[in-house]
Amino acid sequence: MTVDITDEYRPSEDEPYMNPRQREYFRRKLLRWREEILRGSGLTLRQLQEETDRPADATDWASSEMQRYFELRTRDRERKLLSKIDAALKRIEEGTYGYCEETNEPIGIRRLEARPIATLSIEAQERHERREKTHRSD
Repeated sequence: MTVDITDEYRPSEDEPYMNPRQREYFRRKLLRWREEILRGSGLTLRQLQEETDRPADATDWASSEMQRYFELRTRDRERKLLSKIDAALKRIEEGTYGYCEETNEPIGIRRLEARPIATLSIEAQERHERREKTHRSD
């Protein structure tokens, strides 16, 4: 079921949490983000396929290789991000989007605006990071 919303619509704390309009807003936001990543990946792939000539100068070659390395690292991070976006889209379909995986409390509109793939509330994320920091220092 899709809900009609305008491009100007922004979720508000004044409306019921994760109502159909908000879910549709975040679904579209995630789909646009996914499309941007896929478009960028396609562009990178075409560029890498076109770059068959190796620069004669060692400095130019090293610079080109570093640039290629950073581009591939970025695309690898984006590949991982795609799976998180797909998981968020699935949560929207299931009706669990916007709720903390640990506490089942609302994550919050502002946090989801900033990080639409968030699965933890700010408080739960902070606890998670503290535990992680404690285990790393052991």
